[in-house]
Amino acid sequence: MTYEPRSMTSVAESTNLEDVFHVDILPALPHSAISLLQLSQKEEAGPNDFARPIEADPGLMGQVLRFVNSSYFGFSREIMSIPQAITLVGSRAIVNFALWNAVFSVIPNPKFGPFDLKALWQDSLRRAIFARKMGRLLKLESSEDLFAGALLQDMAIPLLLKELPTEYEALVEKRAAEGKRLSGLEQEMFGWNHADAAAILATRWKLPEEFVALIAQHTEIEQLLEMGSEARGAACVALASLLPSCSEKEWHEQEKFTSACKRLSGMTGESLVECMTEVDELTAEFAPLLKLPVPEQSIMSFLAEK
Repeated sequence: MTYEPRSMTSVAESTNLEDVFHVDILPALPHSAISLLQLSQKEEAGPNDFARPIEADPGLMGQVLRFVNSSYFGFSREIMSIPQAITLVGSRAIVNFALWNAVFSVIPNPKFGPFDLKALWQDSLRRAIFARKMGRLLKLESSEDLFAGALLQDMAIPLLLKELPTEYEALVEKRAAEGKRLSGLEQEMFGWNHADAAAILATRWKLPEEFVALIAQHTEIEQLLEMGSEARGAACVALASLLPSCSEKEWHEQEKFTSACKRLSGMTGESLVECMTEVDELTAEFAPLLKLPVPEQSIMSFLAEK
């Protein structure tokens, strides 16, 4: 089936991003997440302050305790209380996890053709674990923010599929035919992409500015690499977006990923294999905590095919 696009100008004019993301479609974050975000802006807030909204939400409390007791942190003894968890891993890590847990719960499933919402969250989780790993390898202080930024980078896609099904059907067909990145095809058709949409969503939710910036730039790996050390954190999140999707059999951007990875961290060969093995292991450990299936195809299986 050939794809016959209508005028890019007419499409862009009819799909202004601010109009697409009108107030009526914006899901509300749970009160516990809003309270934690507000506390994160207060320097004087301590572990007990952060513990209160979490303990008031039994579901979130259980998720947080499972999170801190996972191999992601690797504690030798079980953490039994929320204040203890916050003291040990830091409020930043807990708030970021709670934020994504909240987003996960409110983003709708658009029921769009072959789209699989769980596969998108699988992708997001794997990318977040990788971004955090890269941040730690580069000794960046913001590694937990990189985790959250990568988790949230694609959160607008389900809303866009729900609001613009006809346009995205054409984009999906064109992507399958040409193997291009979704963000590039969005830019051609609309003059904006899902990174811009996610940044608007994050802004309206009043998320921290550093998250908004990480999300907005995640499709701009070349520009970020050219900016050098000042953009290394954002580059980690953008690099993560080049990882293979859990719902696809081919890694279309593998060469671009390995080249960018080498430029950012110098990592190649055995060191890259070691890094990806750890990312696969942590993804398998972490996915059940979020009620997600473990990806059928690991990153290492893609590398082994080369």
